[in-house]
Amino acid sequence: MSPKTGTERTLTRKGVATRQRIVEGAAAEIRERGIAETTLDHVRARTGTSKSQLFHYFPDGKDQLLLMVARYEADRVLTDQQPQLGDLTSWPAWQGWRDRVVDRYLTQGMDCPLSGVIAQLGRTTPGAAAVVSELMTRWRSEIAAGIRHMQEIGEVDPGLDADRSAKALLAGIQGGVMVMLATGRIDHLEAALDMGIESLRR
Repeated sequence: MSPKTGTERTLTRKGVATRQRIVEGAAAEIRERGIAETTLDHVRARTGTSKSQLFHYFPDGKDQLLLMVARYEADRVLTDQQPQLGDLTSWPAWQGWRDRVVDRYLTQGMDCPLSGVIAQLGRTTPGAAAVVSELMTRWRSEIAAGIRHMQEIGEVDPGLDADRSAKALLAGIQGGVMVMLATGRIDHLEAALDMGIESLRR
């Protein structure tokens, strides 16, 4: 997910690295403090940048920075599932991916930086909606590729619609995550993954 900004074409390699450092610093602050408590001053202090630097890279202010943090955190959602997500080539591999997803959310606990940032930006804004849409498209594509591989080796019914099945499994994951964020309980996410994978084997 490559963030697009108005300064994209004028940034030097050093500028790109500086901007990325600010984004990663802001993301770390949000994970530690929460979205409501994180200010631009916190980001400046953490990243060693001046106010003029901050507004050079993010001329539209905090919302622009938050959108890039959302893209960064969306990338982390998928990166944290690798290499298992990209290698769904056997039932043990699917189990390994399932465990990886559960472990990610257990480690994350009640904080979901991506959800927090998107909530502040507003889910109806074009930028925030695009971040979520692209994340879900990429995630679904990875799962669907795994289903198609299992169909090719005769482990999954070849008549199954891989994309539709991937959407259902992903929807179950998201529902389980929402319940976890609301209640602190991981068992709904575990059930969604277990039942979703089991349904592929029938």
